[in-house]
Amino acid sequence: MSARRRLLLVVPTLAGLITLVFCFVHLVPGDPVEIMLGEGAAGADAQALRAALALDRPLPQQFAHFASGLLRGDLGHSIAFRTPVAEVIAARYPATVELGVAALLLAVAIGIPLGVLAATRRGSVLDRCARATSLLGVCFPSLWLAPVLVLVFSMQLGWLPVSGRGGIAHLVLPAVSLALGMLGILVRLTRASVLAVLEDGHVLAARARGAPPWLVTWRHAVRTALVPVVTVIGLQAGALLAGAVVTETIFAWPGVGRLLVQAIGARDYPLVQGCVLAIGFTYVAVNLGTDLLLARLDPRLRDE
Repeated sequence: MSARRRLLLVVPTLAGLITLVFCFVHLVPGDPVEIMLGEGAAGADAQALRAALALDRPLPQQFAHFASGLLRGDLGHSIAFRTPVAEVIAARYPATVELGVAALLLAVAIGIPLGVLAATRRGSVLDRCARATSLLGVCFPSLWLAPVLVLVFSMQLGWLPVSGRGGIAHLVLPAVSLALGMLGILVRLTRASVLAVLEDGHVLAARARGAPPWLVTWRHAVRTALVPVVTVIGLQAGALLAGAVVTETIFAWPGVGRLLVQAIGARDYPLVQGCVLAIGFTYVAVNLGTDLLLARLDPRLRDE
C-alpha cells in the first residue's frame, strides 16, 4: 500500500470519528442546556444558549454546523472557560504530549533492550526476572499504581512532588505510572519476537559465516523482530492517551485528559467534544506514522 493511499484512508477514519463523537454527545439523556445552566435558569438565557450551540435546529443541521466549524478550525465556545474550545485545548495539549512522549520513551528505552537481553539469555536469571517484571507491569493498572507511587515517593520519602507540572521531578511519577503497563507488554513481545527470529534462515546464515553474536542479534535479528514490536508501540502510544485521563487526574497534570474530566464535570459539551476529538485525531496520527514506519522497516509491506 503506497503512502498516498494510506493518507487517503485517514479521511474516512476521521469522518467516522467526527460522526461518532457528535452522535455520542447528542445521545446523552437530558437537555444539555438545562444541565449546563441548571433548572432555575431563565427561559431567555436557556434559549440564547440553545441558539448559540445550534441545539434549536434539526439534528442534521446541527451536524452540518458542527462539521463545517471543524473544517474552519472552530470547535465552538467553552461554557466553563468562556473562551474558544480550540484555545483551551491548545493551552493544555503540550502537557499531554510531554507526558505521553516521556512515558513512551521510558517504556521503549527499557522494554526493548530488556526483551532482547531476555531472549538472548533464555532460561537465565535475567530472563526470569525480566518476565516477572513484565508480568507485574501488565497486572498493575495506573489507577492503582499512581496512588501507591505518590504514597511512597512523595508522602513517605519526600523525593518527588505530589502533583502539578514543573520541572523533570514533576514528570517522573506520572510518566512511570503511565509507562509501566506498556513496558511490560514490550518486554514480553520483544522477547518472543527475537526468539522466533533467531531461528530464521538469514540469522543462522550470519552465524555460519562467523559473525559476532552481538552483530547477529542486533543487526540481523532485532531489525526483523521490531516489525510486530513497532506495531504494538503505535497501538500502545494511542492507548497512552486514554491512560493519561486517569494519570493526569491523579497527579493534577494540566493536560487534555484532566481537561476532559473537568469538562464532563462542568457539563461543558462543546469542550467535551473538542477534547475527545483532540485525543482521537492524535491516535489516528500516531497510527498513521506507525504504518509508514513499518513500511520503511519491512519493504514487503509497501506492496501489500
